[in-house]
Amino acid sequence: MALTAFVAASLVSSAATIGTAAAASGRGHAPDPTMNVQLLALNDLHGNLEDPQGSAANITTGIDPATGKPVTVPAGGVARLATQLREARAKNPNSLTVAAGDMIGASPLLSGLFHDEPTIEALNEIGLDVTSVGNHEFDEGRAELLRMQNGGCHPTDGCYAPGRTFSGAKFPYLAANVLDEKTGWPIMAPVSIKYVNGAWIGFIGMTLEGTPDVVTAEGVKGLKFEDEVKTANLYTKLLKAVGVKSIVVLLHEGGVPTSGVYDYDCNAGGSLGLSGPVVDIAKNLDPEIDAVVTGHTHQSYVCNIPDPKGQPRLVTSGASFGRLYTEINLTYDKRTRDIVRTQVSAVNRIVSRNTTPAEDVRTLIENWQKLAAPVGNRKVGYIQGDILGRGAPTSESPMGDLISDAQLEATAAADKGAAQIAFMNPGGIRSDFQFKQANGEGDGVVTYAEAFTVQPFTNMMVTQTLTGQAVLDVLAQQVSGSNEASPRYLQISKGLTYTVDLKQTGAARIVAGSVKLNGEPIDPAKTYRVSANEFLAAGGDGFPAFKTGTAKLNGVSDLDALTAYLAAHSSPDAPLAVPAADRITFLR
Repeated sequence: MALTAFVAASLVSSAATIGTAAAASGRGHAPDPTMNVQLLALNDLHGNLEDPQGSAANITTGIDPATGKPVTVPAGGVARLATQLREARAKNPNSLTVAAGDMIGASPLLSGLFHDEPTIEALNEIGLDVTSVGNHEFDEGRAELLRMQNGGCHPTDGCYAPGRTFSGAKFPYLAANVLDEKTGWPIMAPVSIKYVNGAWIGFIGMTLEGTPDVVTAEGVKGLKFEDEVKTANLYTKLLKAVGVKSIVVLLHEGGVPTSGVYDYDCNAGGSLGLSGPVVDIAKNLDPEIDAVVTGHTHQSYVCNIPDPKGQPRLVTSGASFGRLYTEINLTYDKRTRDIVRTQVSAVNRIVSRNTTPAEDVRTLIENWQKLAAPVGNRKVGYIQGDILGRGAPTSESPMGDLISDAQLEATAAADKGAAQIAFMNPGGIRSDFQFKQANGEGDGVVTYAEAFTVQPFTNMMVTQTLTGQAVLDVLAQQVSGSNEASPRYLQISKGLTYTVDLKQTGAARIVAGSVKLNGEPIDPAKTYRVSANEFLAAGGDGFPAFKTGTAKLNGVSDLDALTAYLAAHSSPDAPLAVPAADRITFLR
């Protein structure tokens, strides 16, 4: 009741305004009773202001019929995105630019080094009108997210440019399903009502209910994350109560399409080619909601999913890292003040590298590059070839091997934790190491900026004692519980090996007796010292067995572990070999 009263009070002033405008619009007969409202939608930018690198640089445009392999083109760069958005707006003055979360967090060094102030400034410049929060907006906690919205210098780092204070976002962050545990109220605005040349559009912004499972406990301390459907349906009723009938949900939750091609038609062939949490959410959202802009899974799709009345409703997602944006066209009926659902369409647009960068955004980025250069350009290692992480074609990646080995070495000494095993969550590996960079910085050189892009969270390492049974449980939880539908294979340090039987289901996929450490079977009754980053060690990503650990010792950050390992094991004359990624055997 307190929540309902809070929201009603926050919207009541809008009701009179909308009612007055509606009465005025009804005094004459417009030549055309409908108008086109354009939404330009983004999601999962993750602070990628510069051209994305490695596998994250490309968009899949098709499949080569001869080889069956994806055909890709490089895409992205916020200054190019700005140009294309401005060109799209020039063709339709009834335009809004919206986003579905994770615009910041897990960012490359250029943004992450400055706590994502550069990204907020760039989003201000490109004209973002409204966004939902995503899980990564909580990486540094509620106070830092509020600073992103309201401005002010960082509480410990201060201001980054003399005489210049960070002004915050000019657009509202929406967090309808993120409540303060004590008050029960949303921590930020739940909705935003936008007026576009006679059209009133209401936006409801949410992150996934499971945000606490994918963010450190400190990041979501004191917060409660509500069910997406329940929340959206509540605010839909409240928006309708104040006269807003055209409603769009900005939801940081998504799905996985059958095809990875950027313009894949999810409804081709008469069946829905999309799976994942967003499908059930979309099917249960109030039929009064006209479209759903999604994110989180970094996929690209434009789908129609039936609402509770069986009517098709648009659900979209535009990949990640600013490589795409989604152009959504809504037909707005001026008489009913509602969207004509049968006339809603959308298409994903590639942010082409051939686009001329917007000068103002390019200048903004160059100014931050100058501040970041002394840190980012420092050489931290040398490699013999590409070391793939996010872009690896297999569940075990060469980068995963490298990171887990680095974490084991950083925590193996008796006074550092005496670790015998290190685990790394795959979602924490954000990019690849490329032997040859597109910017020509030097073949085989790894800079601090590149290491930061791969490991941007700077999570602290935790070494703890687990029983052998708990180690086996951790491995079983990769393919069971919350990870059964979409297995999440941890990256493992040298010496640990096991076999996965993909013909089995659930925990049975981990072949009994195959888990060995240095050739010896893991003994369920013995204890082992196990290292993982603080997020994983606290049970994140669906691994509660980690929470059974004892005798915990905190260590260096994951990024420091990686750079120290590169320094110790590579040089210009003896670059690091590409790890073999052969510790997990997959039976098919």
